[in-house]
Amino acid sequence: MGETRVDLLHLLEDLRDAYPEALEDTILTEVVANSLDSGASRLSFSVDASRSTLTVVDNGSGMHRRALSRYHDIASSSKVRGQGIGFAGVGIKLGLLICHEVMTETRCGKTHVATSWHLSSRHRAPWKWVPPVGLVAEQGTAVRLTVQNALSPLLDPGFVEGSIRRHFQPLLDPAFEHLFVSAYPKGFAIFVNGMSLEKEHGMDGEEAPLEIRLLRKRKPSAIGYLFRSTHPLPVEKQGLSISTLGKVIKGGWDWLGVIPTAPDRIGGLIEVPALAACLTLNKGDFVRVGNRGATFLAYRKAIQEAVSRQLIAWGDVRDASEEPRPRVLRPMERELERVLEDLSNAYPLLGSLIDRRAGGQKRLPLGTSGDGADGRALVTSLVTSHAEEDPVEVKENPGLSSPTFPSEGERSDSTNPPAPPTSDGMTLLPDKGGPRRPVRYGLDIQFEDRPDDEELGHLVESTVWLNQAHPAYQRAVVSRSVGYHIALTVALSLAPLAVEPAHEHAFVTKFLSRWGEEVDTPRSSKRKR
Repeated sequence: MGETRVDLLHLLEDLRDAYPEALEDTILTEVVANSLDSGASRLSFSVDASRSTLTVVDNGSGMHRRALSRYHDIASSSKVRGQGIGFAGVGIKLGLLICHEVMTETRCGKTHVATSWHLSSRHRAPWKWVPPVGLVAEQGTAVRLTVQNALSPLLDPGFVEGSIRRHFQPLLDPAFEHLFVSAYPKGFAIFVNGMSLEKEHGMDGEEAPLEIRLLRKRKPSAIGYLFRSTHPLPVEKQGLSISTLGKVIKGGWDWLGVIPTAPDRIGGLIEVPALAACLTLNKGDFVRVGNRGATFLAYRKAIQEAVSRQLIAWGDVRDASEEPRPRVLRPMERELERVLEDLSNAYPLLGSLIDRRAGGQKRLPLGTSGDGADGRALVTSLVTSHAEEDPVEVKENPGLSSPTFPSEGERSDSTNPPAPPTSDGMTLLPDKGGPRRPVRYGLDIQFEDRPDDEELGHLVESTVWLNQAHPAYQRAVVSRSVGYHIALTVALSLAPLAVEPAHEHAFVTKFLSRWGEEVDTPRSSKRKR
């Protein structure tokens, strides 16, 4: 009988490469995430460069002997997706790649045990029980990493502090304290070499709050802020960062799809606790398929609307109505949407760009006079359906209302009765009249000027940005072939998402062929479809 063997070194290296940050950053963020998930209120980092050790101690729930034994199994975890930041069971195990030894000590009730662990070969990572050295006083877990490289950033207290502040900015920002009352009722304090990381909210320039509310509740489901400066900001502070349960997941403007006229002078942060259930394995992005993907896309749309309103108030936003847009664009968007629906069976990754997909994103009947509230209603419908289908519940926070973020839109909402559900259970957005239409959050086409870019366009999230400064686009305008140029650009932009590089040419050919068939289809047949 044969036996399945695992190349541990290869597996750990693959897991390391799946994370967007450097390995040292990943180890630190995983340690903090594990402490938060264990209910800790205090986390202490101790750096000893002379011994090449980094010791991390928390006062969380700790582990029993059996749980500590399972802790050494790769990808083994008792956590549930959505009930914390971590759920993959990888975490500190990546430390085996750069450490001589990973010593773990835990105390839970009367249980006080410790283990020593290291990677001895490509296929073996032996561990053994060792006497506790007294790192944990009453309850919690401690990890001591003995680093191989004496010049590792993990042995630099400044690097440790900077990484924590960058990846867990909301936890160290007093503006978000009220939002974390239910998730972290005891609060959370971090120490580096005995020095407490003080909370700070110092931003130069003008600041404006952001809020997203669901189900007409007075408590926001997400809060944050935008700020603009009179001078260019550092690269890491440019754009809007999004976090969940205190962990910053993405930053910049690309993920949001809303870019101001001065993107280097505007930044911000928004915290959405409910998106913890939508995290990918590496906690560096959100899933975009199924109900979880629909929930993220719906929240993103609501955030887009809130950010756009504030940018308009500041007078710093690109006015799409003033930009020349081809008259062929609107019917082309409908044609390309039908092409994506037909190709999604052969290329499943295109499913996240379709406005309606079985078992995934849904259309929501909304009024035409919603006046910017479509995103909030869409989030409400999707989160409600997600909660019904998923046993993981989104926690309600009794202390969400904060004087830092004044109530937005309460006056208008308080006078309107709750919107009645439709026959299929969807929530309708109240409006002044007019036909109901489904909100669209699939593939979008936008234009930008990038004269130094040789590409015809590129895909950012669910938006294809066409480079109208490209000579090929200008030639298409002159020759009245803008429609074909848009279709070709969309096909080239979607090819890396849909297939491997070796099959991109075949995908582009099939996409254009299907688009040609769609163009030749009589309009009466399209209406019947």
